[in-house]
Amino acid sequence: MVVFVFEMDLQAFNQRILPVQGRLFRLAQMFLRNREEAEDAIQDVLLRLWTNRQQLESYHSIEALAVQMTKNLCLDRLKSHHKQKMQNDADVTSVQAAELSPHRQLENSDSASLIHKLIGELPEQHKLVLHLRDVEEYSFEEIEQVTGLNNANIRTVLSRARQKLRENYLKANNYESGY
Repeated sequence: MVVFVFEMDLQAFNQRILPVQGRLFRLAQMFLRNREEAEDAIQDVLLRLWTNRQQLESYHSIEALAVQMTKNLCLDRLKSHHKQKMQNDADVTSVQAAELSPHRQLENSDSASLIHKLIGELPEQHKLVLHLRDVEEYSFEEIEQVTGLNNANIRTVLSRARQKLRENYLKANNYESGY
C-alpha cells in the first residue's frame, strides 16, 4: 500500500512539474548563460520541489512557485559568481594597478567600493534590473521575461536606478571633498 501512494505521488509530480521543466531550463539558462549551470540549477529546483512535494498542493500555482524558485536560485548563483569574479578582477586589477601611482590606486579602489555600496542600497527591483541590463547585458525582452515587468516599466526602473546611483555617487564625492 505504501508503494502505491509513493507511485501516485511520483505520477502526480511528473504530471504537474515535468511539463514546465523546459520553461524553467530556459529561464535558468537566460540567467546563468551556461547550459551546464542551468541544468544543475534545474536539478536543484526539482529536488527541492520533490522534497517538499507534500506541501505543493497548498500553493495556488505550482508552476509559479517553480519559476520563483528557479529565479531565486539563479540569482543566488549569480551573486556567488559575481563575488568570485570580483575577486578575480581584483587580482587582475592589482597587477594593472602596480603601474598606477599609489594615489590613483587608492582613488580607483575607493570609487569601486563606493559604487558597490551604493548599488547595495538600491531597492531590490532596481538592483535586479540594473544588474541584468548593465552587468549581464540582457536585452529588454529578456529582462521582461525574467521580471514580468513590461518594457516601459523596465526602462523607468533602469533610469531611476541609474539616476539614484549617479546622485548618490556625486553626493558622496562632494561630501567627501568638503563641498
